[in-house]
Amino acid sequence: MESSGELVPFPLLMTCNYRACTIPYRFPSNNPTKPTPTELSWIHVFMNSIPSFRKRAESDDTVPDALSRAEKFAHRYTEILEDLKKDPKSHGGPPDGILLCRLREQVLRELGFRDIFKKVKDEENAKAISLFEDVVHLNDAIEDEAKRMENLVKGIFAGNLFDLGSAQLAELFSRDGISFLASCQNLVPRPWVIDDLDTFITKWSRESWKKAVIFVDNSGADIILGILPFTRELLRHGTQVILAANDLPSINDVTYPELVEIISKLKDEQGKLVGVDTSNLLVANSGNDLPVIDLTGISQELAYLASDADLVILEGMVSLLLSMLCYYRFTWIKTEVVVLPQGRGIETNLYAQFRCDSLKIGMVKHPEVVDFLGGRLYDCVFNYNEVLE
Repeated sequence: MESSGELVPFPLLMTCNYRACTIPYRFPSNNPTKPTPTELSWIHVFMNSIPSFRKRAESDDTVPDALSRAEKFAHRYTEILEDLKKDPKSHGGPPDGILLCRLREQVLRELGFRDIFKKVKDEENAKAISLFEDVVHLNDAIEDEAKRMENLVKGIFAGNLFDLGSAQLAELFSRDGISFLASCQNLVPRPWVIDDLDTFITKWSRESWKKAVIFVDNSGADIILGILPFTRELLRHGTQVILAANDLPSINDVTYPELVEIISKLKDEQGKLVGVDTSNLLVANSGNDLPVIDLTGISQELAYLASDADLVILEGMVSLLLSMLCYYRFTWIKTEVVVLPQGRGIETNLYAQFRCDSLKIGMVKHPEVVDFLGGRLYDCVFNYNEVLE
């Protein structure tokens, strides 16, 4: 069921000066008639993704004349990006991650493409579902609680590699596929570029949160082998968990109806996830339709469910094209984040502040983000902020 009604701000967000954008695209001193170097850089990122999106669109057998319509998509979206390079105020600009994503989705939907990644999502969901119990048993076999939590977190990072919004990862996936277990073993070593894992585990060992809201990201290994085993561990500790998923399809992000179906397939006859009761697990429609999220506009249903949560988790490589509202943590030089095409955690909401504990988990998948954050390509971001009463 698609979300209906007016979107509202996320109730736990501290909205003062919030902007869903981690990277400052322009400063007040920039010429409004000329694109900034950062804007041009990200325009090129989206330009480079066009061939992979066109290929997916061409193979969409739910759309008549998909081949010719895919060509029109590539032509129209290229024209839009070229216009923005000439005049940053065109097409609702100046450009940022949210606008660039929205324009791409708008062109696809106008041409009849509703979900060009559906086939690959279905295939990867089926593969991941077949591995779910094995992954859970591997985690359960780790007796040391701190080490088990670290392994679960590494599983989230490994799963998030299934991100077809990244041109490099899309090419790698198309050519070689991505092995979840191999990805777990090959993560960049700690310390990560932002590494608050030890602090998080210390809090975890002291007390459990009453209710957690997790904004999820990709289909396949990301949600099934990364987020759901982590969610199961929260449930074991008595935490109520709300999984917030997209309203409409966008690249390979999991949608609300897809997530409901996935969880239904993973439950046993008693409604449990490998022995863990799921009565405290809820799935909510976030109201979002992009691979990034602006937390000033979510569904009323999610706002109601999340109002009394004491932990907010944003996941995405960071998934990160979210929205482009930057919370200016220090100055214009270093804005609070949500990094671009990685999603909900790094590119658009890394520095978003909440009225409760928060965790932003993601992977650095774009060289442009490496330049901004430092670290290494495919480095990990584990940013935990505790609100002291």
